[in-house]
Amino acid sequence: MITHMQHNPSMFGFRASKLLLSVLFLIQLLSTQLLAQRSKSPWQTLTGKAPRVIARGGFSGLFPDSSLNAYNFVAPTSAPNTVLWCDVQLTKDGVGICFPSVTMYNASNVQDAYPKKKNSYLLNGVPTQDWFTIDFTSKDLQTVFLIRGVLSRSDAYDNNQNVISTVQEIATQLKKPKGFWLNVQHDAFYTQHNLSISSFLLTVSKTVIIDYISSPEVSFFRNIRFGKTRPKFVFRFLDKDEVEVSTNQTYGSLMKNLTFIKTFASGVLVPKSYIWPVKDQYLLPHTSFVKDAHRAGLEVYASGFANDFDIAYNYSYDPLAEYLSFMDNGDFSVDGFLSDFPLTASSAVDCFSHLGSNASTQVDFLVISKNGASGDYPGCTDLAYSKAIKDGADVIDCSVQMSSDGVPFCLNSIDLVESTNIIQSPFKNRSATVPEFNSLAGLYSFNLAWSEIQTLTPAITNPYNGGFKMFRNPRERSSGKLVTLSQFLNFTKNSSSLVGVLINVEHAAYLREKQGLDIVKAVLDTLKESGYSKRVMIQSSNSSVLVDIKKHSRYETVYEVEETIRDILDSAIQDIKTFADAVVFKKLSVYPVSASFITGQTNLVERLQKKFKLPVYVETFRNEFVSQAWDFFSDATVELNTHVTLAGVSGTITEFPLTAARYKRNRCVAREDTPPYMIPIQPAGLLEIASPTSLPPAEAPNPVFTDADVTEPPLPPVIARASATSPGPLSTDQKAPNGQARVALSLLLSALSMVLASLLLLL
Repeated sequence: MITHMQHNPSMFGFRASKLLLSVLFLIQLLSTQLLAQRSKSPWQTLTGKAPRVIARGGFSGLFPDSSLNAYNFVAPTSAPNTVLWCDVQLTKDGVGICFPSVTMYNASNVQDAYPKKKNSYLLNGVPTQDWFTIDFTSKDLQTVFLIRGVLSRSDAYDNNQNVISTVQEIATQLKKPKGFWLNVQHDAFYTQHNLSISSFLLTVSKTVIIDYISSPEVSFFRNIRFGKTRPKFVFRFLDKDEVEVSTNQTYGSLMKNLTFIKTFASGVLVPKSYIWPVKDQYLLPHTSFVKDAHRAGLEVYASGFANDFDIAYNYSYDPLAEYLSFMDNGDFSVDGFLSDFPLTASSAVDCFSHLGSNASTQVDFLVISKNGASGDYPGCTDLAYSKAIKDGADVIDCSVQMSSDGVPFCLNSIDLVESTNIIQSPFKNRSATVPEFNSLAGLYSFNLAWSEIQTLTPAITNPYNGGFKMFRNPRERSSGKLVTLSQFLNFTKNSSSLVGVLINVEHAAYLREKQGLDIVKAVLDTLKESGYSKRVMIQSSNSSVLVDIKKHSRYETVYEVEETIRDILDSAIQDIKTFADAVVFKKLSVYPVSASFITGQTNLVERLQKKFKLPVYVETFRNEFVSQAWDFFSDATVELNTHVTLAGVSGTITEFPLTAARYKRNRCVAREDTPPYMIPIQPAGLLEIASPTSLPPAEAPNPVFTDADVTEPPLPPVIARASATSPGPLSTDQKAPNGQARVALSLLLSALSMVLASLLLLL
């Protein structure tokens, strides 16, 4: 039937223009109302409400994407209004399933179930070989099981026979989730193969409540027709250079026309880089995209969040910091996060947003640095210490080493190779083999004078650059200056926020016997001469060192148990109490691990703190997800929370003080009704549901710490080094300014002693 509009195209154009103007007016009116509402809220989202958390395929950072285990794990760990995300795919018989992609090889065992059904199709114009959902009926897929799609994640749940579920099964088995988001990634592809996702969605919406539907295809939204109550339509932007199939425009072009997007969608889903661009893995200034979208009346959801993905170096490997930058930056906030780890997103929104610099401490424990903020700068440098103080450390530390001329300085290792560029320096020929330290040759601090050490360039430590290729802050990998113990103490005096310092003393016996250097005396003399008045803790793994310190000072002493242990005898604890005021354990001594899963919890912390009144500090905490057991969900804050609130440690020793200091101020930990994302993990909880066939044999138990492990002979006397270039030993009664041995003074005293002895003989 030919209409009047078809006879009169000018009339049609006039009315269409009028309609478009009306729509744009309504959009502007709605945006104005929403902005007025938002002004009363701390949130800079479109509606003024807190951002929503969308669990991509459930808790897919731990369990296989779209598995029932992944979906079921969301509710007990995440915010109550967390939305469940389902990537909808169609089978050969038109059944809608939740599966990460139209291709199946990467996230299932389809190759084992159907080795001969690999096929080739054009997917978005690209020839693609794989196993495709459209080649299988829903019945065929009953023998195909979901597995991890990211190889860096645990395979412990791959053999749990994770069935592929239909959309209806997910909705019904999870008892009507608080939010259900269906993503349609390849509508055009299914249409080409005579399958209609639109028809499926319209049918399933009669029995399943769908809250959101997203797609990267404009034609999908233009063609689908819901009734009066429809889900929120969210247009999904892909990488800027990719071409949208129905308009033949790049997504980079479409992002410049958000008013057009608003004509068929109420929100947009964009990669993180649309908001915070990254170059060389460092953040560039944020774009205006969120504000532009909000002005157009569009909600903005950001995608690509996962705790175990590479993130910008600016975040110091802390996924929580990344979330905060998207919603608590003082300029804008996204309206939601698409995340593989909804627990972290939930805690970021509820517990850590809008804390401010003056937020009060909610949980009491000491944040002790490990070589300063050594996760961000070369350890034991002025920059590492400055950042540790700025980040909120309560105590900053100095691992004392000795130069050949007796200057005590801060460095994490006695071997300069580990933390400096000495191999590229003129001093590389001063290597020595010291069996007490290493069977291989090293370049040791006691073979260089302090004036020589000062010329070295410090180097940041990268504990996971080997198998994981994870590097710390490359731009600052050689920044900062090494400092003497005296400079370290003077530097900390000026900080009003610091509680005190921790000074670590090792290798004292060797330095006395073999190098003629008294590190204990050098430390005590430097402390005395500095007039340091804050809290001082002196730590060592040698009981003989702490016994000697107790004889000559009243400083707090901290005994480090270097070994990973499962228990400690009461008699050994009693021995420790005679010379130590606190104890340091390794993390694995508190929560032992096998195959990267926690196997239980020891009672070491509780026994020492409650029965013997010895505070326990635990080391070493790092932000890199590979440093944590799977049980902590690749989240350094979860690990801290479990050690502090469940194990009850008195302090954490960390290379990233900011993460621990921020945790102390989070608003959730002190609530009477603790939210699930701030509840400590259940030790061995994840191990219990892992497939036994995926786990290696149990490891031998860690040893018990006994009296024999504690007892040591007294420190030997200082023995002068035989070398002709030796600066001479520090004598027991000698006074050396700033703890430094002076060659001339030592020789003069020796000569005076000889003269006095001769006079006495004459008498």
